[in-house]
Amino acid sequence: MALALEGVRVLDLSRLLPGGFCSLLLADFGADVVKVEDTAMGDYVRWAPPRYEGADESAGSALFLALNRNKRSVRLDLKSEAGRDVLLRLVRDADVLLESFRPGVLDRLGVGWERLREENPRLVYCPITGYGQDGPYRDRSGHDMNYLGLVGLLGLTGEADGPPVQAAGQIADLGGGALMAAFGILAALRHRDASGEGQRVDVSMADGALSWLAMVAARMFAEGATPRRGGMELAGSLVCYRPYACADGWVTLGALEPKFWGAWCRGVEREDLVDQQFAGPGSETHRAVEAIFLARTRDEWQAFATAHDCCLEPVLELDEALASGLVRSREMVVEVIQPGASQPIRLLGVPVKLSATPGDPAQRPGPALGEHTHEVLTQAGFSQAEVAELERAGAVAGPDSGSTRPGRGSFPA
Repeated sequence: MALALEGVRVLDLSRLLPGGFCSLLLADFGADVVKVEDTAMGDYVRWAPPRYEGADESAGSALFLALNRNKRSVRLDLKSEAGRDVLLRLVRDADVLLESFRPGVLDRLGVGWERLREENPRLVYCPITGYGQDGPYRDRSGHDMNYLGLVGLLGLTGEADGPPVQAAGQIADLGGGALMAAFGILAALRHRDASGEGQRVDVSMADGALSWLAMVAARMFAEGATPRRGGMELAGSLVCYRPYACADGWVTLGALEPKFWGAWCRGVEREDLVDQQFAGPGSETHRAVEAIFLARTRDEWQAFATAHDCCLEPVLELDEALASGLVRSREMVVEVIQPGASQPIRLLGVPVKLSATPGDPAQRPGPALGEHTHEVLTQAGFSQAEVAELERAGAVAGPDSGSTRPGRGSFPA
């Protein structure tokens, strides 16, 4: 069965999480993602613990494999003229170039957007950065928490009398960066296919994270009142929409609509609380609801939710969630064969389900560092002698033995 993005060639120069997750989404749906790594250590996340038992070190860590299945790896020295020439030659046949350097880095090397589109006017070029290609924070360093802090999302997360609470998932990296980049790339490819014109997709993780506050910001614009931590309806200020401690753990009550709140109240035989749905934390109603939840176990509340349609679910630990019937039935944990590993490795599955052209998480295993350098360069038209000369000069590199961790990188910082 053909995959939705077969025929799309992506050069992925990014490292770590946002770019890696973006190109993973594209690769799972059939895009030919060529991971362009340096001639030294490659993507930093290759070397982060933990590792799967028996897997070759050069294949990468568990974190690397989680982001880089279905991709090929080549190694180029972009600090060398010959390495940059190889990149430009690869760009001629590429549809997308994805990168995560600070703004201006590729320009200083002579392979920035203007140069890239001279080589291929149809190219979709997507740099993912913290703060975008312009603006006062253009050149600042940052990570997920910094972006969330600056756009107001972190400051709104948590209880009113407590500190800002960091989420377990990387909201800015994934939601603000990777997902926005994947959407932007597909939108630009749609335009390219209609017009023949490539373009730059400027993805700022701060911009993307801010967009998650669309409804919160709209209310502030309309009412003129600034929301505060602990004071938002969908972030803990309503008794009908909060997590609650139970006898042996936690559950979530999401009874936002009156019919769900009424079902919960009738189920616990407290119809006197029906008109108190929107009471706040610390109220008499809140204390009553807390006491009711503490009287039953998590399993008992799950059984209650089955009997009473009221938007009530348990708070699961990650191991419980991954073993749950919901996750299994949705194929959100998959097994992939990784050469050298003692058994198939488990990874998260494909979150978007297409009915006609579903994604495939097992097209190829995560690549060893530089595993496909010769293959990709040969496909690009280099002769075996040219590849050998480039390798001798250090402009490219093939597979690393994995016996020692490579040293300082040959990519720009």
